[in-house]
Amino acid sequence: MKADNRKVPKRIAQTVLNSLKGGVVPRIGLPYIAVGRKNEIEALLHDVDIIAEGGASFRFIVGRYGSGKSFLLQTIRNYVMDRGFIVADADLSPERRLHGTRGQGLATYRELIGNLSTKTKPEGGALTLVLDRWISSVQAEAAGETGLEPGDPALTKAVDQKIYTVTSAVSELVHGFEFARLLSLYYHAYLDGDDETKARVTRWFRGEYTLKREAKEELGVNILITDDDWYDYLKLFAVFFRMAGYTGMILLIDELVNLYKIPNAVTRQYNYEKLLTMYNDALQGKARYLGILMGATPQAIEDKRRGVYSYEALRSRLAEGRFSRPGARDLLAPVIRLEPLTPEEMLVLCEKLSDMHAGLYGYEGKTGTGELAAFIRLEYSRIGADQNITPREVIRDFIELLDLMYQNPSMDIRALLESENFSFAESQAVSDQTDKNYAEFTL
Repeated sequence: MKADNRKVPKRIAQTVLNSLKGGVVPRIGLPYIAVGRKNEIEALLHDVDIIAEGGASFRFIVGRYGSGKSFLLQTIRNYVMDRGFIVADADLSPERRLHGTRGQGLATYRELIGNLSTKTKPEGGALTLVLDRWISSVQAEAAGETGLEPGDPALTKAVDQKIYTVTSAVSELVHGFEFARLLSLYYHAYLDGDDETKARVTRWFRGEYTLKREAKEELGVNILITDDDWYDYLKLFAVFFRMAGYTGMILLIDELVNLYKIPNAVTRQYNYEKLLTMYNDALQGKARYLGILMGATPQAIEDKRRGVYSYEALRSRLAEGRFSRPGARDLLAPVIRLEPLTPEEMLVLCEKLSDMHAGLYGYEGKTGTGELAAFIRLEYSRIGADQNITPREVIRDFIELLDLMYQNPSMDIRALLESENFSFAESQAVSDQTDKNYAEFTL
């Protein structure tokens, strides 16, 4: 995952810097700015090995806003796609939950399926590509084994048998019979060049049918993906993807704080009950080739009144033991709590960003180690910075500083850092973050 900052393509550098300045994690270029989190990444990659062997895993990535949760999730996303995994990601919101009475759970499923990504299609929307690739690979495999030419009835029979092997394995799982029937229907539509039927099957897999009658008339199936059972279909997909030649499936679900913010206590409990089902499935071996990573804030997990810990069955499973403490966390536990990046790590990150900025705009870098150290020292010396400062704030400030220096070549960086305006802005940012944390905790 190492990269040379001096050779970052300009397209990637532009995306990375613009994303970070806007407070969001870029989808590309992460290896160029990866700093710290070595132990956390190693723990998650151990899970990846288990999933590839037919197991399952479930982890919570916990940290405050801007602490690096999304960055870590995206780093793992890029790594596992290189390993042949299919990745599906979604952010929870008031309209997307794990359970709902008005389609909120199904909306999460639709988002995940819509964002299916592979190494060759990392931007999402890979479902049709995966289905077509599966059929093509089965045909090629059958032709190689039999030596028969395309169009030979004997080859078609051999391919049918291989397709049947996959659909039979899937049909043994919960809801697997109809799922397998639709896979077979898609296969025959592929052979016949029937794009309309292929589109209908894909629409069903995406959870877009709302009436059983419509599905029955168009596809001959009398079942729909619903709020109650959408997760069962993700387990089916994980097994199917493995049989289709992929390593497994990873689900990345961020913004778990939106469950914490649900005002109705009963609705929250239903969502936590769904969360418990997913957690138990992964740890008890009821899911295969499936990994689930969820991003959450500390309050969303630990608040015993509204958070995940308000559901006793989850609290008893997830609460830290007596020996884990800051600086010595158990990274094999279900909950990975992100420690703040050290000033030294932030200094390294700023060096990478400085080199990237200079390469993008074609100038000789002006920020030496002394200036970078002065910037980091000033950022971490603010009142409350030890508890409230986050990588997002530091990075955003630093890129703004680089932009100003580039646009104003005569500006002296040390003079700018020592100015009263900069000091006031930094103090105000820390104060605002403190107020935000307090408001969230007392919500």
